[in-house]
Amino acid sequence: MATGDGTAIRSTCPYCGVGCGVLLRPDGQGGLDVTGDPDHPANRGRLCSKGSALGETLGMEGRLLTPMIGGQPADWNRALDTVAARFRDAVAEHGPDSVALYVSGQMLTEDYYVANKLAKGFMGTANIDTNSRLCMASTVAGHRRAFGTDTVPGTYEDLDEADLVVLTGSNLAWCHPVLYQRIIAARETRGTKIVVIDPRRTASCEVADLHLPIAPGADVALFNGLLAEVARRGLIDAHFARNLSGLEDTLRAAGADDLAATGLGEDDLRAFFDLWCGTEKVVTIFSQGVNQSSSGTDKVNAILNCHLATGRIGKPGQGPFSVTGQPNAMGGREVGGLANTLTCHLDLENPAHRATVQDFWDAPAMPEAAGLKAVDLFEAAGDGRIQALWIIHTNPAVTMPDADRVRDAIAACDFVAVSDVTGHTDTARLADVLLPAAAWGEKSGTVTNSDRTISRQRAAVPAPAGCRPDWDMLAEVGRRMGWANAFAYDTPAQIFREYAALSGAAARHGRDFDISGLATLTDAQYETLSPVRWPVSTGRTGGRFFGDSRFFTPDGRGRMVAVSARAPAAARDDARPFRLNTGRIRDQWHTMTRTAKSPRLSSHLPEPFLDIHPEDAVRLELSEAALVRVENARGSAILRARVTDSVRPGQVFAPMHWTGETAPSARIDALVPPVVDPVSGQPESKAATVSVAPFAAAWHGFAVSSVAPDPRADYWALSRSRQGYRLELAGAQEPADWLRTAADLFGLDPDKAQHVADPARGGHRIAFFKGDRLLAALFVAREPMALARDWLATQPGEAAPGILAGRAPEGLADPGPVVCSCFSVGVNTIVDAILDQRLTTVDEIGAALQAGTNCGSCRSELSDLLASQYVQAAAE
Repeated sequence: MATGDGTAIRSTCPYCGVGCGVLLRPDGQGGLDVTGDPDHPANRGRLCSKGSALGETLGMEGRLLTPMIGGQPADWNRALDTVAARFRDAVAEHGPDSVALYVSGQMLTEDYYVANKLAKGFMGTANIDTNSRLCMASTVAGHRRAFGTDTVPGTYEDLDEADLVVLTGSNLAWCHPVLYQRIIAARETRGTKIVVIDPRRTASCEVADLHLPIAPGADVALFNGLLAEVARRGLIDAHFARNLSGLEDTLRAAGADDLAATGLGEDDLRAFFDLWCGTEKVVTIFSQGVNQSSSGTDKVNAILNCHLATGRIGKPGQGPFSVTGQPNAMGGREVGGLANTLTCHLDLENPAHRATVQDFWDAPAMPEAAGLKAVDLFEAAGDGRIQALWIIHTNPAVTMPDADRVRDAIAACDFVAVSDVTGHTDTARLADVLLPAAAWGEKSGTVTNSDRTISRQRAAVPAPAGCRPDWDMLAEVGRRMGWANAFAYDTPAQIFREYAALSGAAARHGRDFDISGLATLTDAQYETLSPVRWPVSTGRTGGRFFGDSRFFTPDGRGRMVAVSARAPAAARDDARPFRLNTGRIRDQWHTMTRTAKSPRLSSHLPEPFLDIHPEDAVRLELSEAALVRVENARGSAILRARVTDSVRPGQVFAPMHWTGETAPSARIDALVPPVVDPVSGQPESKAATVSVAPFAAAWHGFAVSSVAPDPRADYWALSRSRQGYRLELAGAQEPADWLRTAADLFGLDPDKAQHVADPARGGHRIAFFKGDRLLAALFVAREPMALARDWLATQPGEAAPGILAGRAPEGLADPGPVVCSCFSVGVNTIVDAILDQRLTTVDEIGAALQAGTNCGSCRSELSDLLASQYVQAAAE
């Protein structure tokens, strides 16, 4: 749908579950100008750094443009015939459970629906799972246990109306910045208090009234303690509790837990209990720090128990709130994209529910039991139980726990098809058949965000010739497997109407999900569909759930679930002294297939790292910026040490984004054991035990280049820059000929190089020019080097006669590493402004430089810079 001025197309951002609306304006060169949509209810025009840089991530570089079979180009007819035949033969010879689909929250709802219909209704297997299993399956299980359905009770408006917001297991400032800004706005206008519960001190703590550095995995103990305190203070809502079951057992279990397990002091506990108990309008936001645990479902229910017992749910400014990590994780949940669910929130193992779906689809077969969840699915692919596997828009060879073993399992599987926008991923390289997919900005459909708002994604530029939407590929395979009528789709609008009609049938079973009011949309109405929050039926549209104490359980009562604290199961190797926490960073997304294309996003934290406490660094004799090897029985990684008190002694943190394409030694999920929550099947990604030791590097290198280099070293990390690429390297053995090594790295003629060597110190500085323009440069030393890296990254393609000095010439500004990605403001620029203009607050920095005035996710770093300058000034 175009805006009123006819120049922009309304769509939805493809990153996190906030579901921000965007305005897309084709630039006439195949790209898009992207701005926030001021009329979208999720973001009201705001975008985070990733959304603001979307226009930089488009283009043909790295795109898969033709199907590939066995690494060779093929036409679509042969490729789809091959996929259909291999799945048909596997089902015929080995049964329906010999095939599987592994799908993604990057898919649109229409894609998800067709995939689920094909697998469960026609292939007859429940072996379809999604990478959302890795981020929110415990929330799904917790919701179903408490509410009877996977229902998000509240809305984003609750963040505006709450008097207390609790963030637990959620670095909202970095992972959902637009929602964080809504909370900050509420703080400014109504004095909303903020509590952050996290083992780390994160960016979300910058304005928090209270930070609780909880022991890893101890959330159940904390919220059980809160529930026990609620009961002691007489705050159980007796009227609401009349429609709850399990209250007494739950209170008994809560009272039995030991608060010492939280690792928190009495003063912090008392402050938290006083805030929560003394504030009626409380929203508890939770995310991966809760879900990614062997007790994730119990953690979710411990949080829900506190809101249920007090009746603080489904009312303005009150309720538990799960924020999802992917743009359509909710849509996948709605269509039954998980191996243990059915479409429209129906239950796979309920015969009446199965019959409703089977009759509606006129399907030949329906599985009667849950299929293989992600961890088990890939184990089955490796041992031969899965004969044919189709992976769509996800990179499990990097993101799954025990990632090396998963990579090997995919390679061992008899037949693997991969649909993606690129063939350059760790997973795509293992495929027997590669299918080129249309990308964001080229395809149309719907997504559902974290507060149940359905929004359109719309095509704004044409897909390259040879690329197809996912629903189209899936439907064509269904037709070629013999089900022509069931998959006779021509447009996503047809699929959406069918899905909406099925939701009406599901609602007759007393389910929450009902969008049957949209089942008669014409193609034109579908095209112009505005954001709408479900349910959408003749009975109601949008709103909150459970404020009336009516639930979707068989007896209509909400369920309190008695849970008890238990230690993380992943931490079984007590000989390993460190607890490894994994997560995301501010400006990158998943495995960087999209965000790594943006120089702006790559400039904030361009290298994989390990956060380690100063006490541990001293004990291990680690200096700042040293390389470390992180190991356990599953695997190993080499990362750059960041010495910081944002983590506690004995705990380390590493981001999960780097891959075989960007930093092969930093695939951190190779160290995560395949331990899962017994209820949800979600892996425990934040509690592995590891050892940390210095990496014995004989040399360290830094390179910049106008063309993609070909690094070969024990450690390397590649990222984009405005002028090309920047590269960190290190190795355990020094090459015999550095000039030849540099020439091979860049694919350039060694005779055209300038080379300055310092053999006594192991130093080499090598630059390649074309005329007076720099092509590439390599700097090598035996120890990590102090170079003007961010300035050097701007020099390829420029006249750079003094490049081998490694620093900007006198009088030329060096902005330094980027702090504010939205406006590309570097640390040196900020420090200079603080000193020259005597700035004393983050807001003053914003007024002077714009830094921190868009998504706000850099505000904590700006605050730290202010503090460091004052400390330095005081010391002088």
